[in-house]
Amino acid sequence: MATTLEIVRGISQVMANSHDGALDDKGEPIKVGLKREEGDPITDSRVMDGFKVSLYGDQLCIHYHTELKLEDVHDKDFESDLEKMIGDIAKFIKKEYKKTTGSALSIKKVGDLDAIVQNTSRVRTWVQAKQYFDIGGIDADPVKGESKDSVDEKFKSFLEQGGWGKKAKNDKRKEPTQGQPIYQGKGKVKARKDINSPLKAE
Repeated sequence: MATTLEIVRGISQVMANSHDGALDDKGEPIKVGLKREEGDPITDSRVMDGFKVSLYGDQLCIHYHTELKLEDVHDKDFESDLEKMIGDIAKFIKKEYKKTTGSALSIKKVGDLDAIVQNTSRVRTWVQAKQYFDIGGIDADPVKGESKDSVDEKFKSFLEQGGWGKKAKNDKRKEPTQGQPIYQGKGKVKARKDINSPLKAE
């Protein structure tokens, strides 16, 4: 039975062998099933995508990132294609883990796929998706819920007082310019609190 440390090291070694351009023992490219592996790397326009993993207690999270055309986002099979891609990545991790460590990795999908689509123009669009998996045989506390505020009440009261405290009586400095400062020439600086307020000389 593998220990938690051995499982984590095995997954880490799998990820070290899965970078773009990685080769196996025979010098052949390692195929994950990603879109970047399709076509000729010189003559064809390659779709850049990739993945990484992170550990949360007794869970493994697979993160997947890819570039898309806008028409692909509106495809009816868009979400199922993402789920299939992450499923293929999970199969690759299990296969490479078995090859690297000699023992099987048990992971089971939990929850729904979480994906966000973003774009910087009408042409360039990308998606970031993630899926959680329970890891079998790992001895770790599950991560459940959000962390609670454990700051002592007295220290919290001290922080709420502000970092500068009260202004000294002999401090004759002017208050800092409020709003957006605008230089008007001849040493005068005017400011306005918002775009609709009139300018006020400081």
